[in-house]
Amino acid sequence: MQALLADAGVCSRRHAEDLIRQGRVQINGEVAALGQKAGPEDDLRLDGRPVLAVQEKVCYLLNKPAGVVTTLSDPQGRPSVAQFVAQLSKRVYPIGRLDRDSEGMLLLTNDGALANGLMHPRYHVPKTYLVSLDGPVDDAFMQRLLRGVALDDGPVHFLRVERLAPEAGMPRLRLVIAEGRKRVVRRAVYAAGRQVVRLVRVAVGPLALGDLPPGALRRLSENEVEALRQAVAAAQESGS
Repeated sequence: MQALLADAGVCSRRHAEDLIRQGRVQINGEVAALGQKAGPEDDLRLDGRPVLAVQEKVCYLLNKPAGVVTTLSDPQGRPSVAQFVAQLSKRVYPIGRLDRDSEGMLLLTNDGALANGLMHPRYHVPKTYLVSLDGPVDDAFMQRLLRGVALDDGPVHFLRVERLAPEAGMPRLRLVIAEGRKRVVRRAVYAAGRQVVRLVRVAVGPLALGDLPPGALRRLSENEVEALRQAVAAAQESGS
């Protein structure tokens, strides 16, 4: 049932579970329960409104500005990514999260299978970040990041740690990581001895942000989506 809701572009599979627990999903006139099966032939509704199967699956890339939360609605009234996708003819939802203070590449889709693959808790496609720091980057700090950093919820291992030219007087790093714990890059950098001043996600797997301006949105080509699917498959194979 969660897959049907996700494929219909209603929400992610994870959020679908919350909707079912809240009693907002109905199957054939009855309130749905977690674990209940549903197929295309069933009358699936959310808040009494029919959930229609998606005819075309799409994926968009947004250059998320800082100060914007990665939700389609926010009870606190903060700016959210909903304002950037409101003009789309198809409902899409974010794949994963990029915290409010961070910027850069955020993918949105109505393709439940692709979203689930990219957000799988065990198999993660590598993500690349440009990070500006509050103090000098010496060899000892670099070695701490390269060796791995211990956090309360487990160690963090970066796939790549590269020193870059400073920007606006701040030291910078390019960091590549293949996991998705909450604020994991910021926490790892802090544990290694520095604070993140600015964090920009510039790539997810083979897909790069490029020169897309902040707040701009573009639809991915079929080749780009296929490249993401292949990256998901490769992550699953390497992690099996």
